[in-house]
Amino acid sequence: MESRILIINLCKENLHSYEFVKPIEDILKKENISYDTIEYKKIKEKVIKKYKKIIICGSALKDEEYLKNLYYFNWIKDYKGALLGICAGMQIITKIFGGEMVKKQDIGMKMISIRKNFLGIAGWKEVYELHNFEILHNSLLEKEFEILSQGSIDAIKHKEKEIYAVLFHPEVRQKEIIRKFANL
Repeated sequence: MESRILIINLCKENLHSYEFVKPIEDILKKENISYDTIEYKKIKEKVIKKYKKIIICGSALKDEEYLKNLYYFNWIKDYKGALLGICAGMQIITKIFGGEMVKKQDIGMKMISIRKNFLGIAGWKEVYELHNFEILHNSLLEKEFEILSQGSIDAIKHKEKEIYAVLFHPEVRQKEIIRKFANL
């Protein structure tokens, strides 16, 4: 497996990648961490197996195409490396593991409480949210994942694997999450 990180771009429009992908690339560049970026529709299982760490980025509010194409992400349950899902990436992880979502738009700054250390953050944090769906509490999701945020589901960690997901955008605030994940 390569030490490079794979960034998976969910953005249908190239312009949107400047908002959701480039900030993550910039954080990794600043940390001198090598990465490759690929559009999700170009994912092949043999490519996935090359990487020890993968980040699935967020996307624009009007871009929900990835939810109709979840079969591109069937590899997630069997992936052996570390995985970080950001916003839409968390939605994908949730759906792959049998979780449920409900339409609920959230835009802007929000205070959340992280119950215990989650990739370098804990306690009350102000985060930036930009999403159309809220993750629901359900037994399928909670069987596999520890819910690390109080109230709404904003941060989860797989109970056995290195799969992390946040509904907020750490590339905007809490960049330490991306740095900590990159240095696992």
